[in-house]
Amino acid sequence: MADLMKWFDTRRSPVELIERLFEGDTAASGIRVEESVEGNTLVVRAELPGIDPDKDVSVSLVDGALEIKAERREKTEQKDKNSYRSEFRYGSLMRRVALPEGVDQDNITASYRDGVLEVRTTVPEKAQQAPSRKIEIQRG
Repeated sequence: MADLMKWFDTRRSPVELIERLFEGDTAASGIRVEESVEGNTLVVRAELPGIDPDKDVSVSLVDGALEIKAERREKTEQKDKNSYRSEFRYGSLMRRVALPEGVDQDNITASYRDGVLEVRTTVPEKAQQAPSRKIEIQRG
């Protein structure tokens, strides 16, 4: 019952309650990303609002994947005439995004603007693929 009551804590903002209901508590430990291909460029955008990219973000290549790590440190205080409330949020965030085979590791750029980290790399041209064919299923 105590777990259920924490969802309805009146001190939480309505936005935070909605985020917790739709994303679950595990969403706080990951980084939301969006992947797209623009022409021959793979673009990965990661939401990192309120994080200083110079101090708290690292981007690296690990085993053919793009690895984004971040540290979050946030403190909020509310002072009213009859009450005081302080809340801390901190922790490590990490996300790995698989990169296409053959990506030029020397041609990857990263930039940060308005809370969004954007990583760009050239996508290698696709090799000639064999035509599709149906494979028969044999019964034992």
